[in-house]
Amino acid sequence: MAFLGVEASLTGRRWVGPGVEAARQAEAIAQACALPLPLCQTLARLGVAPEDAAPYLAPTLRDLLPDPRGLRDMELAAGRILRAARGRERIAIFADYDVDGGASAALLLDWLRQMGHGATLYVPDRIDEGYGPNVPAMQALAREHDLIVCVDCGTLSHEPIAAAQGADVVVLDHHLGAETLPPALAVVNPNRQDEDGALAHLCAAAVVFLVLVDCGRQLREAGARGPDLMGMLDLVALATVADVAPLKGVNRALVRQGLVVMARRQRPGLVALADAARLDGPPSAYHLGFVLGPRVNAGGRIGQADLGARLLAATNPHEAAAMADKLETLNAERREIEAAVRAAALEQAETRGLDGPLVWAAGEGWHPGVVGIVASRLKELTNRPSVVIGLDGDEGKGSGRSVSGVDLGAAIQRLAMEGLLIKGGGHRMAAGLTVARDRLEAAMERLGELLARQGGTALGAADLTVDGVLMPGAATPELVEMIDTAGPFGAGAPAPRFVFPDAEVSFAKRVGETHLKLSFGDGLGARLDAIAFGAFDGPLGTALSARSGERFHLAGRIEINEWGGRRSVQLRLEDAARAG
Repeated sequence: MAFLGVEASLTGRRWVGPGVEAARQAEAIAQACALPLPLCQTLARLGVAPEDAAPYLAPTLRDLLPDPRGLRDMELAAGRILRAARGRERIAIFADYDVDGGASAALLLDWLRQMGHGATLYVPDRIDEGYGPNVPAMQALAREHDLIVCVDCGTLSHEPIAAAQGADVVVLDHHLGAETLPPALAVVNPNRQDEDGALAHLCAAAVVFLVLVDCGRQLREAGARGPDLMGMLDLVALATVADVAPLKGVNRALVRQGLVVMARRQRPGLVALADAARLDGPPSAYHLGFVLGPRVNAGGRIGQADLGARLLAATNPHEAAAMADKLETLNAERREIEAAVRAAALEQAETRGLDGPLVWAAGEGWHPGVVGIVASRLKELTNRPSVVIGLDGDEGKGSGRSVSGVDLGAAIQRLAMEGLLIKGGGHRMAAGLTVARDRLEAAMERLGELLARQGGTALGAADLTVDGVLMPGAATPELVEMIDTAGPFGAGAPAPRFVFPDAEVSFAKRVGETHLKLSFGDGLGARLDAIAFGAFDGPLGTALSARSGERFHLAGRIEINEWGGRRSVQLRLEDAARAG
């Protein structure tokens, strides 16, 4: 049965509420812990049992951080990095060009700097070199260095790593591994085929952090002290959220503590980035994923590949400010390029159909730096795994994004093994690929088949899940703060969504080109403000701004809005349905 009987909202979606079991669980948590029902509904949806509620709301790294040596090659990798640092060997860091790669590199650079040593940073150009280690770059680095550490890449780079003659290579990665590993000294990766998968949800920066934890352990065993690792969690938090790693287990604790560290504004690069983005309050997981992350990514997408990593590792505030300004400019350019590609990709995908197990689009000259973002937009729109490919000559380079329960990385890797792709790999939620133009249609058809076997056709593109009903008078800043203790929210743990039933819109104003700001009440005197981003891109804006006396059910996420020294609750409106 549809929640509040909404089979088709103003945006055409069916509303789905918590099941009977989740409702019972929420009541049990409320009775056992004396917590507000909206918080209990959130905990129940996240699968938290009543006896686990208290520790879940106060996660600590002490309790959740795994033993680093549970991962294969850990002692070997940490020992080699430590020996190179203490012996003043020549070290090179080969990093991917996204946020996770940049943060991973910055972690190592920061740690080495505190150890009194430096390293060479190498980030490949997205267009000229593509993803991961390549033979010419690895040969050149090996000639000048004793140790090469590949972060957020390298697990599938057999030939390039073999070409690094004369240097040891250590791989710290999280992308899905093949049956055979590259000829590196050590490969630390929770997604190796011979791992048990217990830590498969870690991003590369979290893997690097665990390596540094083991470095610290080895230093203590030798009677020495290492750098303060807790102060580096801001980088781990940024990478975890920006790489869409599920916020469960230790990831939750890493991000929670990382946000506390970031709020201290001690890392010049992140301070400059936040100032350039005009962040005027403490950062949240939302800011990491949608404000800071895209700016760090902008260099690797359409500009200078190593700019994001250099910013995150910067120690000089003036240099950091200059780099942040450059990334701000590049991010604005990226948005323009993305908008053009998104419009073309959506039109093509709609023509092909949005109800299959895979949504995909390919276009001539689409910038490889934005295809991943556009794939993410298609995924969000359709609730389907999505792939977007830019064609250039005889090849196409693309990026894919998946949804919960569908392992896109494994399917892409299977396609590469079958010879339908030139290369491809990734992890459950994101993957990259290179395909020959003349095999494009066959590859996408086969990918759709593989995803359908995982249940891709059973996904409800038109469903909007909600946690429960809330009245305007109950939506207080104190309630929002209590609900936030169940966070941070993000991939694998979406923020709760509530419905304000039978609401009367008393004020509505268009903001910018497509947004709508409104105020609504319950008829009993309680009122709440709301913002609906992109409302005029669809039917929401017109229907709600008409204010014809109709009443609506309003669905969205509640947040605290700080303005002019005043704190109030605001609804981030996502959907609406006519009441009655």
